[in-house]
Amino acid sequence: MPKLSYLKALNRAIADEMARDPAVCVFGEDVRVAVSNVTAGLLRRFGPERVLDTPISEQAFTSFATGAALAGARPLVEFQIPSLLFLAFEQIANQAHKFSLMTGGQARVPVTYLLPGSGSRESWAGQHSDHPYGLFAHVGVRTVVPATPVDAYGLLVSALRADDPVVVFAPAGALGVRAEVDAAELVPVPLGVGRVHRAGSDVTVVAVGHLVHEALAVAEELAGRISVEVFDPRTLHPLDRAGLAASLGRTGRLVVVDDSNRSCGFAAEVVAAAAEGARLLAPPRRVTRPDGAVLPFAPALDRACQPDRAALRAAIEQVCG
Repeated sequence: MPKLSYLKALNRAIADEMARDPAVCVFGEDVRVAVSNVTAGLLRRFGPERVLDTPISEQAFTSFATGAALAGARPLVEFQIPSLLFLAFEQIANQAHKFSLMTGGQARVPVTYLLPGSGSRESWAGQHSDHPYGLFAHVGVRTVVPATPVDAYGLLVSALRADDPVVVFAPAGALGVRAEVDAAELVPVPLGVGRVHRAGSDVTVVAVGHLVHEALAVAEELAGRISVEVFDPRTLHPLDRAGLAASLGRTGRLVVVDDSNRSCGFAAEVVAAAAEGARLLAPPRRVTRPDGAVLPFAPALDRACQPDRAALRAAIEQVCG
């Protein structure tokens, strides 16, 4: 069975949708030379009218994509650095996201915003290492964080077919993941449906993005002592609350590992959803970046701010007491 990398899965999803639907196009900085490799080969295959290099103005080309979508296109907008979303937040959250509501459903804005390499990369420092997916989930924009090549393909395809804006975060920690994939597995993955990667009976670990792989490694380390179920929400908004409740119904305990800041973060929302919809046998735990964390340049300090296996293992052991 051939192996597929996470990065190649993103590239293949875009190419397949561009071949299937002539309305799909790509906007972004340096997308024609595929500086991130996500758009590799698209210019040669689909031409300059559908693969557009833009000026270095995120606010401008994000607004341009909204107009193109209102006119019938289905743009994919690539951002090279996650913190650039702060510049374009108004265009996404206050404009593209609200057009359907403000027009009573008469206008749709089918734009996909892709972040290939979000979160920390070794010593990329404070302005390049954010994981602001919680901001978009908070305001109600569909927000996706795939963990595996199959999910990267399937969720991006579903995002490109959606009639409303979708933000897809591809964590830097997942880009190098490779997996054996059958062609039959490369199908759309519904937005809003989570996935159990490993069944367990003692504790549910909810893991986001690349941390799914860390959670699976810790679950294997603890096998024989603690039975860990690993639940991947895949879509942060809408959250698969039914899937979360079903997992907690089997285990009764919860740990959330999330590579974003602690206060008002996605992990807090999962804990709140669990408190409202499940009967827990022990207080839940969160493993996250610190409150208000800004990742420093120094490699050791960078790593110290990120959730790791040791912290996750300790949280699981505390919950299982």
